[in-house]
Amino acid sequence: MEFQKNSMYIETPENGGDVQKNIDDDGRSKRTGTWITASAHIITAVIGSGVLSLAWAIAQLGWVVGPAVLFAFSFITYFTSTLLADCYRSPDPVTGHRNYTYMDVVRSILGGKKVQLCGLAQYINLVGVTIGYTITASISMVAVKRSDCFHKYGHDAKCYISNYPYMIIFACIQLVLSQIPNFHKLSWLSIVAAIMSFTYASIGLGLSIAKVAVGVDVSGSEKVWRTFQAIGDIAFAYAFSNVLIEIQDTLKSTPSENKHLEMTHQGIFSPGFGFYDPFWLIDFANVCIAIHLVGAYQVFCQPIFGFVERWCSEHWPESQFIKREYAINVPFYGVYYLNLFRLVWRSAYVIVTAVVAMIFPFFNDFLGLIGSLSFWPLTVFFPIEMYIKQTQMKKYSFTWTWLKILSWACLIVSIVAAAGSIQGLTQDLKKFKPFQTQQ
Repeated sequence: MEFQKNSMYIETPENGGDVQKNIDDDGRSKRTGTWITASAHIITAVIGSGVLSLAWAIAQLGWVVGPAVLFAFSFITYFTSTLLADCYRSPDPVTGHRNYTYMDVVRSILGGKKVQLCGLAQYINLVGVTIGYTITASISMVAVKRSDCFHKYGHDAKCYISNYPYMIIFACIQLVLSQIPNFHKLSWLSIVAAIMSFTYASIGLGLSIAKVAVGVDVSGSEKVWRTFQAIGDIAFAYAFSNVLIEIQDTLKSTPSENKHLEMTHQGIFSPGFGFYDPFWLIDFANVCIAIHLVGAYQVFCQPIFGFVERWCSEHWPESQFIKREYAINVPFYGVYYLNLFRLVWRSAYVIVTAVVAMIFPFFNDFLGLIGSLSFWPLTVFFPIEMYIKQTQMKKYSFTWTWLKILSWACLIVSIVAAAGSIQGLTQDLKKFKPFQTQQ
C-alpha cells in the first residue's frame, strides 16, 4: 500500500462527525497525553548523566552546603519551568494559539535574534546529550561485566573490557526505536524508563546510606575547581527546559496543558555507584541505568528529528522522498507507516552520534561545558524574559527586579561552572590516548 501523506502535519478533514472528534483545535490529531505520561517523559529526561553525578557533587561541597545548593536549584528549575509552561499557548496561557517547540515559543513572544540563540542553545545541548548517553549506557553495560569479573577473580583482577561493542549494541537498539514517529508515540518507552529510574535511584540511595562516600585529599586550587564543577552539576541536574515544550505539546487540552505540567514537578535524587558489592545488586542497578538511557536517548533526540523533518518539509514541499509513506503490516503491531526520509536521516543521526562517542570517550566532560552554556538561556533567561513580556510587567517593579536578580545570579553560576568544566576537560585531554581500550 502506498499513498501520499505529509508525515509532519495532519490536515483537518473536511467531513465532520466522529472524525472531527479526533482532531484538536489546531487541526492536528487529538492529543491524549496526561500528567502521568508527561511525568514519565520528564523523569526520563531529568534522571540521566547529570543526576548520576550528584553523589560526587555532594562529596565536594559537604553535607551542609551540598543539600542547600541542591534544594536551591531544584526550586529554581521548578519555578522557571512553570513560567515556561505558561508560554506554550500565547498570548494567553489557556486560550492562546499553540507553540509546538521551544523556538516557536520564543519566536511568538520575543522574536528577533533571540529565536536563533534559543535554537542554537537547545539543539547543541540535545545533540550533546544523545552522544553522552551513548557513552554512559555503554559504561553501565561494561560495569556489569567488570562487576562479574571482580566477583569471580577478586577485586585486584585486571578486568579490562572495551566500551566499543556496547556502544554499537546501544546504537543498534536506537536504530529501531528512532523510527518511532514522534513524542506522541513515545509514552510507553518513557514509562518503562521512568520505572527503571526509580529502581536504580532507590538502589543507589540504599547503598549510599550503607557506605558514605568521602572525597579524596586534593590541593587547594583543585578543590576550588571541583567546587565549581559540583555547583554546575547540581544546577544542570534538574534542567529539562530543552524538551519541556515538546512534552507539553503531547498533552490533551482539558485541563489546560500548563495545569497538567504543574502536577508533574517533583524532586529526584540518584547517587552514583562507587563500589561493586553486593555484585548482583550493582549489576541489576546498572542494567536499569542502561534501559533507562535507551528511553532517555529518544526523549532528547525526538525534538531534533522533528526540527529537521519539519525544516526539510517546508523547504522541499514537493519532494516525494520526504513526504511519501508506505503502509506496512507488522505482526503484533498493526500497520506501520514507513517514511524513507525518516528512515535514512534518523539512522544516519544515530550512527554519527555513536561514532563520535567512540572517538571521544571523554565527551561526558565536554557535555558538562555544553550544559553550563545552555543552562542559563534555556532554563532561566528565556522563561523569565517571556513571562515579563507576556504579563506586560512594569519595569523596575519589585517582581521585575527580583526576577532580573535571579537571572543574573544564574548567569554567574553558568560562567563559574563553565570555567570548572573547561579545567576538567583540559585535564582529561592531557591524559587522553586515542584508540586506547576504555575501561
